[in-house]
Amino acid sequence: METRRAFSGARWEKDIGYCRAIRRGNHVWVTGTVSVDAEGNPHAPGDPGAQADRCFDIIEAALAQVGAQFTDIMRTRMFVTDISMADAFGEVHGRRFQDNEPATTMIEVSRFIGPEYLIEIEADAFVAGEG
Repeated sequence: METRRAFSGARWEKDIGYCRAIRRGNHVWVTGTVSVDAEGNPHAPGDPGAQADRCFDIIEAALAQVGAQFTDIMRTRMFVTDISMADAFGEVHGRRFQDNEPATTMIEVSRFIGPEYLIEIEADAFVAGEG
């Protein structure tokens, strides 16, 4: 069975040794994704909604690289540094998945790889009818 990998170019991928997304058969796993801009810098420091949106943009691009779509997402995990911002994160999640609600979890953690990041999102997808 073929394994396909997607890379976003984030410096951590090479430094730590991982890919942004990996697909085997119908299953796709997207690694924890923080809000970085095209140059690898933190995107929208201090803005929970903008950071969540950017994470989903990066996830969507990674899915496309392995032949999947955003609507194939079945599960998300949102790790956040301040659960009091849950409404802002949740609003973005709800808007992005308005017609395709996945199973999800939101968990507060102490910190991420950089202090500017408020959220990190993982996603699991299933591409029906393919393999």
